[in-house]
Amino acid sequence: MAVEKKPESGTTGQPGRGRDAAIEEMLRVDHAGEYGAVRIYEGQLAVFRNLPGKHDTAASLARMAKDEEVHLARFNEIVNERRVRPTALNPVWHVAGFALGAATALMGEKAAHACTEAVESVIDEHYAAQVKKLDRMGETELRDTIEQFRLEEVQHRDEAVEKGAKEAPAYPLLSGAIKAACRLAIKLSEKA
Repeated sequence: MAVEKKPESGTTGQPGRGRDAAIEEMLRVDHAGEYGAVRIYEGQLAVFRNLPGKHDTAASLARMAKDEEVHLARFNEIVNERRVRPTALNPVWHVAGFALGAATALMGEKAAHACTEAVESVIDEHYAAQVKKLDRMGETELRDTIEQFRLEEVQHRDEAVEKGAKEAPAYPLLSGAIKAACRLAIKLSEKA
């Protein structure tokens, strides 16, 4: 009597589908995250570009925003190459990202830096976990791309800390709320 092999949990029963589904979720959430990051910086820049004496802050944020735009452009290419459906929540991240960026910028430079520090800390953890999974899967090219982006996100986080992120008013509360929101956005974007 032949024994039928059960598909991996969460798969459609197609050979290799579990691996494909896992990579699709990674790409969907990474694409959404980079899109959200671009929108956060756009919100912050909308405030700081129009405030006198904030040229240095705006220039620093604009430089980080360019990195995020590069990341988003690459994830746009990858999701198209691999035919991965972007998250249906992009309209939400469009508004929420800009609102978070603008709101923290309106709270002041240190609050804006606290936002960057919180977001980039979560992304560092998230990308590091993905790199380990991709190593096990043998997905070298995607792994290397995500690791490169992770290191750039760590630079953003470290710069935000140097510029006073942890001195923001109510830093533990602000940072904790932003980190929790990022983790929720990750979970929602994987499937939606």
